Amino acid sequence: MGTPTYQPRVSVSSDGWRTPTNTGVSGGRLSHQPRPDEQQAAPTGPKPRPGYGLRGPRRNPHVLTAESLAALTLPVGDDGVIIGIDPQNQPAVLSLLRPAPMEVALVGSMWMAQVLALRTVATGARVAVETARPPAWGQMAQAAGGGQQCVSVFDVRQIAPQGPSVSSPVLVVRDMGARPPRNQLAPSPWQTVLTVLPFLGPRSPQMLSRVDVVGLQRLSPEEAEVVTRIMRLPENVGAVLPTLSDNAMLWCRRDGGHQFVMTQPTEAETNLLGGPRRMD
Repeated sequence: MGTPTYQPRVSVSSDGWRTPTNTGVSGGRLSHQPRPDEQQAAPTGPKPRPGYGLRGPRRNPHVLTAESLAALTLPVGDDGVIIGIDPQNQPAVLSLLRPAPMEVALVGSMWMAQVLALRTVATGARVAVETARPPAWGQMAQAAGGGQQCVSVFDVRQIAPQGPSVSSPVLVVRDMGARPPRNQLAPSPWQTVLTVLPFLGPRSPQMLSRVDVVGLQRLSPEEAEVVTRIMRLPENVGAVLPTLSDNAMLWCRRDGGHQFVMTQPTEAETNLLGGPRRMD
């Protein structure tokens, strides 16, 4: 095909550039620009800002007065270890680890103490066990923490200071029978001492009268009378203690506050520790 013989109509501007004389658009408007009628009909919505995109929807700000701030609440429940369910079938939570030193006495089985230890580890705390029967705690210590050293087991009088802190609280479990020796560890913030008593011994009433919290599994009628007097429990509550099932407990404080709790072991706890029991 031959080359075209016509020449496009152009005009030369003063700066030397040649521009077409007939662009096909009236008024010299470039083809990529909108017509005047299109400019008037263009939407008048939000315009983009360089680097920020389109403006979002405008809302009136939510403002509270200073007097209204006291009415604000957060839906946060208790923090601590879930020890079971209460009579209303709601989770029962025991705050075992606090900024101040704390002492707890558990009149019950090693099984219950090990369940509490496992659930304390689940909150991120460490557990140190001082016991006269280390083999009975060995399997539980190896299984806790998923391979991490979260539970340490010591012979009687061989436990060392644990260095508790707000980022690494410690539960010290003392499992040494009904007549445990004096605790060698000094009271420390973020450290709770849990003493396990299989039954009430001669010095148990003195211990129960000084600890912060007492957990009770099934007791004999004579033991129930002693505990009812020391812990200032209502007589009808104390009368129930000899009838508790193996997984039921009464948690109480020195001021008479008390709560019945049923501890339901998880499948993992049952596989590791067996079913609930009162004596080991």
